[in-house]
Amino acid sequence: MVRIVGYDERHFGGVKAVWEAAFPDDPPWNRAENAIPAKMALQPGLFFVALNDDQVVGTVMAGYDGHRGWLYAIAVLPDHRRRGIASGLVRHAEAQLRELGCHKINLQVRASNADALAVYQGLGYEIEDRISMGKRV
Repeated sequence: MVRIVGYDERHFGGVKAVWEAAFPDDPPWNRAENAIPAKMALQPGLFFVALNDDQVVGTVMAGYDGHRGWLYAIAVLPDHRRRGIASGLVRHAEAQLRELGCHKINLQVRASNADALAVYQGLGYEIEDRISMGKRV
C-alpha cells in the first residue's frame, strides 16, 4: 500500500532514483543534490514522497508565495505509474496549500508530455494562455 509522507533525509537516494528515471534530461540545477537542499532551506514542509513499503516511488514539491501555489517535481517511477500515485501526490499537495490559504495552483508541463497533461487535466487543471519565461541568475 502506498502512503504519502513528508520528505526526510533518509529518502534522498530514493528521490534521486525517481527523478533520474522521470527526468533523465534535466539540467544540473534540477538534480536531487542541488534541488533538495534548496527546498529543505525554504518551505521544507511542502515536499512529499510516496512510499510503497519503504521504497520511494513518487514525489511532489509545492511552494506558496502568499499569492499562488506551485507544484514541482511530480514524478513516479515508471513501473509504478497508472496506479493513482501521481494523482494522490497532487491532491495531498493541494490540500496542504489550501491549508495555507492558497486559492490558485500552477504547474508547468513540457508540451511533449502528453501523459502528464492527461493526468493534470483529469485533476481539473486547465491549459492557460500563458508564455512561460525563465532566466538563470
